[in-house]
Amino acid sequence: MKQVLLSQAYLKMGNQLLKLPGMVDVHVHLREPGGMQKEDFETGTMAAIAGGYTQILDMPNNIPPTVDLMSLEDKISRAKGRIWCDLGFNFGATAESVKYFKQVYKKAFGLKVYMNQTTGPLLVDKSEDRELIFKSWISNIPIMVHAQDETIEDAIRLAKKYRKKIHICHMTANQIRSINKAKTSGINVTTEVCPHHLFLNKGDIQSLGPLGIMKPPLMSKADQHKLWDNLELIDMISTDHAPHTLEEKYDKRDPKFGVPGLETTLPLMFTAVTRKLIGIEKLVEKLATNPRKIFNLPKQDKTFVIYDTTRRYKLSEKKLFTKCRWTPFKDLEGKGEVKEVVIRGETVFKDGKYVGRPSGRVMQQNAK
Repeated sequence: MKQVLLSQAYLKMGNQLLKLPGMVDVHVHLREPGGMQKEDFETGTMAAIAGGYTQILDMPNNIPPTVDLMSLEDKISRAKGRIWCDLGFNFGATAESVKYFKQVYKKAFGLKVYMNQTTGPLLVDKSEDRELIFKSWISNIPIMVHAQDETIEDAIRLAKKYRKKIHICHMTANQIRSINKAKTSGINVTTEVCPHHLFLNKGDIQSLGPLGIMKPPLMSKADQHKLWDNLELIDMISTDHAPHTLEEKYDKRDPKFGVPGLETTLPLMFTAVTRKLIGIEKLVEKLATNPRKIFNLPKQDKTFVIYDTTRRYKLSEKKLFTKCRWTPFKDLEGKGEVKEVVIRGETVFKDGKYVGRPSGRVMQQNAK
C-alpha cells in the first residue's frame, strides 16, 4: 500500500489507515501492588497497547505507596517480563520520602505530590512539608502536582521560589487563568487534561452514578467548553487511567474515585477530530510528542501504531482488556480503532489480538 508523507507526525496509508507514532501516557494507575483485583502490570499494559500507547508512566499511590527505594525497586522487579508496552514509574513525595530522592531520581520520571485528597495515603497538606519537598527535589524531571482549585496557586508559588519544573495533573477550567499567567511569566509549568473532563460533565452524573465519581470531579458544561477553547494552553492529554472494580465503585459506604481510560482515548479524540475540535497533528503532539519530550522518555525506534479511521461505533465495555471491564464513556461515539501496534520493529498487537509474549521494557532515565 502506498504511503504518502503528510508530516513528521504521521503517515496516511490509502484513504483509511493512519500510521501514528506510539502514544504516551504519563498518568496511569496500574494498581500493583495492593490493588491487583482491579488492574496489574500485565492487564494494564495490555489495555495500553490496545489503546495505541507504547509508553506509560505508573503513579505511586499504591498500598503500600511508592515512597522509598525498596518499593520502587519492587515495582521494577514485578514488571520485568510481564509488560506489553514500555513502562516507567513516578515516585511519591512525602516529608519522609525526601531522604530517598538522591537514590531514586534516575529510576523515576516524575515526582508526584498530592496536594489535595484522592485515592491513597499520600496527601501532603502541610505547608512546611510542601516547602521541604520542592526545596529538596534534585532532578530536572517534573514535579507532578495534584492540586485542585486554589491549591494551584501554592504549587506555582513553590515552583517559582525553588525554580523547579512542575506539571499540573488533570487541569480544570478554574485553573486556566493561573496557569496561563504562570506560563507567560516564565515559570516552567506544563499541563495535562483528561478525556473524562473533555467528554463528560456534571450533566452526566445522574446516568453514570458512582461510575462518574473522580478527582477532580466532573465540571459544568460551560467549564467543559472552556477546556476545549483553551487546548493551546494544554501540553498533553493524559488518561488518569484509574480502574476500580464495579463492587468498589458501587460501595455506598466508600465509593472509589477514578475511571479507566487507556482504551477509549483515541476513539474519543478522533471523534473530536471529525468535529473539528482538534487537528490530527495537534492530537499527535498532545498524545505523543509533548509527553515524551517533557518527561524525557527514551526514544522508541521502529515503533508505530496503525489506526483505522473508518469505523464509527458506540463505545462499550465489550472487548476491553483492562481488568475492571467497564468504561464511563459507554454509548459515546468512537471513531476508528487500533489495527496494529509495532514496538522496535516487532508486531505486538494486530486485529484485536496480542502477538508473541510480553516484550515491554522497564524504562529508566537516560535509557537508550
